[in-house]
Amino acid sequence: MSGFELYLFLKNQNLLQNSPKYWWPNAGSEWCLISTILTQNTKWENVLKSMQNLGDINLKNLIEIDEFELSQKIAPSGFKNQKAKRLKLLAKNIIQDYGDFESFKENVSREWLLNQKGIGYETADSILCYVCFREVMVVDRYTQKLLAKEGIEFFEYEDIQYYLENEIIENFSIIAEENENDLNLCFSNFHGMIVEFCKRS
Repeated sequence: MSGFELYLFLKNQNLLQNSPKYWWPNAGSEWCLISTILTQNTKWENVLKSMQNLGDINLKNLIEIDEFELSQKIAPSGFKNQKAKRLKLLAKNIIQDYGDFESFKENVSREWLLNQKGIGYETADSILCYVCFREVMVVDRYTQKLLAKEGIEFFEYEDIQYYLENEIIENFSIIAEENENDLNLCFSNFHGMIVEFCKRS
């Protein structure tokens, strides 16, 4: 099964019928940005508990909140002290380098994100895809697991990403209309379908 055939197979499962448009809740928001950090090494249910504790959070709040208080609020997500430090540092660096959240969304690069403490490929690409609406395919452990099951195996993150992105780009004209002619929407839905399928399998 090719990467595009996998997309079509997953599409036929109606996996995203109860999901938000871009699969990740509150895509494009500061809420979404914060949740990409909290979701590292934990279940999504735990992230939601942490986000509920944080309430109406934004970058300004993250900079101003006491680190210990922040760590207590995000405790359900695990690694509370580490994540609290990283969230505060990320918020500070965004404001310092970009001025505000909207400028960050428009101008941030993958290189800048990868230079931030605690942000690896998956988190950087999640931010680019779901926060900044860039044309980027996120690769996670579900993606690797499903591809391996189908006999498609790569050892490097970026090799998997390149393979899937190219498969979609080469065949996008076939599925453009159902994705509102939005390649980013297609990539986000593809990633979302992979995660939802693996969770249910």
